[in-house]
Amino acid sequence: MTGVPVSAVTAEVARKCGALMTKQFPPREPGNPAAGSAKGSGRDQQAYFDKCVANGGKIDSNDVK
Repeated sequence: MTGVPVSAVTAEVARKCGALMTKQFPPREPGNPAAGSAKGSGRDQQAYFDKCVANGGKIDSNDVK
């Protein structure tokens, strides 16, 4: 541990970011998450989610690829 305080992600922020991520990276086959995303990689999705969480559930449309 580095001694840096870490704030917990609230369930509300996580749900909101998950919904925004799903909207930004729609599934290739609706209802089949194993089919992957129609655009972007898993790394892109994780970066988007992390940025959303870091911003408290808000994402700027300019930040979207």
